[in-house]
Amino acid sequence: MNEQEFGFETQAIRTQLERTQFQEHSVPLYLTSSFVFEDAEDMRASFAEEKDRNIYSRYSNPNTNEFIEKICKMEGAESGFAFASGMAAVYSTLAALLNSGDHIVSASSVFGATHSLFINYFPKWGIETSYFDIDKPETIESFIKPNTKILFAESPTNPAVDIIDLELLGAIAKKHDLILIIDNCFATPYLQQPIKWGANLVVHSATKLIDGQGRVLGGITVGDAELIQKIYLFSRLTGPSLSPFNAWVLSKSLETLAIRLDRHCENALKVAEFLEGHPQVNKVKYPFLKSHPQYEIAKKQMKLGGNIVAFEIKGGIEAGRAFLDKIKLCSLSPNLGDTRTIVTHPASTTHSKLTVEERLAVSITDGLVRVSVGLETVKDVIADLEQALS
Repeated sequence: MNEQEFGFETQAIRTQLERTQFQEHSVPLYLTSSFVFEDAEDMRASFAEEKDRNIYSRYSNPNTNEFIEKICKMEGAESGFAFASGMAAVYSTLAALLNSGDHIVSASSVFGATHSLFINYFPKWGIETSYFDIDKPETIESFIKPNTKILFAESPTNPAVDIIDLELLGAIAKKHDLILIIDNCFATPYLQQPIKWGANLVVHSATKLIDGQGRVLGGITVGDAELIQKIYLFSRLTGPSLSPFNAWVLSKSLETLAIRLDRHCENALKVAEFLEGHPQVNKVKYPFLKSHPQYEIAKKQMKLGGNIVAFEIKGGIEAGRAFLDKIKLCSLSPNLGDTRTIVTHPASTTHSKLTVEERLAVSITDGLVRVSVGLETVKDVIADLEQALS
């Protein structure tokens, strides 16, 4: 059977390193900082990159290589590089490709740390960012300048769960010769493959659903081989690479990604439907609810709706804080994509340092609550949310 005929789950489970002389069934850990050479010529050729082999675990490691290969197959990517965290992936990817004087066009609704990079750090190096409103995609091209190099977006967005038309972004990037980078963290490769829609690079925080159990940090960027080579050379020097142990954990996690996501999404839809009918809730946003403003786009580009539900509780910031204090079963944590359901109130926590106007610009109202729906019995999750809303 041709490998390309294998399904997603088979690729995730059967993409493995070659067995050692011990004929292990599960891939072993390669906890080594470096690798040895046969002789001087082998060492010379390896450092000259005439040979494709492991040299030092800051560059590559068998466990890291396996993790990268799996994500590449899942995303339909040519190549990739794995990082110590999602933000290491975002920063290194952008830093490797941008020069002083370059310009980024980004969706306004991005992860808080990514926003801080764009606003607080990149300007020091002469790199500017313009934000477009995700509700006004017709305005995107008006932000493009002669020095624009990168078009950046998340879909679904964090934390408001907005959806951006990836096909539209792909067409704009191609028309203006831009590098389209999509943060695919909320969807994972199982639910969405941005490269199919025109993305050049796809970034993940593997800490979230890819790990799925709140154990390790990790990040990865995959996509066009020529761009990945630039990211690799930058990262080889600066050292943000993923540890072999975390790579091993994440590669094993990918074996259950599909079955976990199926249940995450099933539970999340039920939670969203419950919240939509609750008198203490103003509105609910979940990609596969028909009431979502970009429902049709979500159905076009996503397999299922993901595990994140955003809802607006009546009563603003104080109601949001009171809701968190009443939670009993669910966890209060900044993470997401865990087996355990997690609730956060961005206006009083993760985005509390933004002004009201800045929060509203990225769809974060005072009463917005983000729920990362886990794998518990869903009626128990709903019961906890219900008593906290009462």
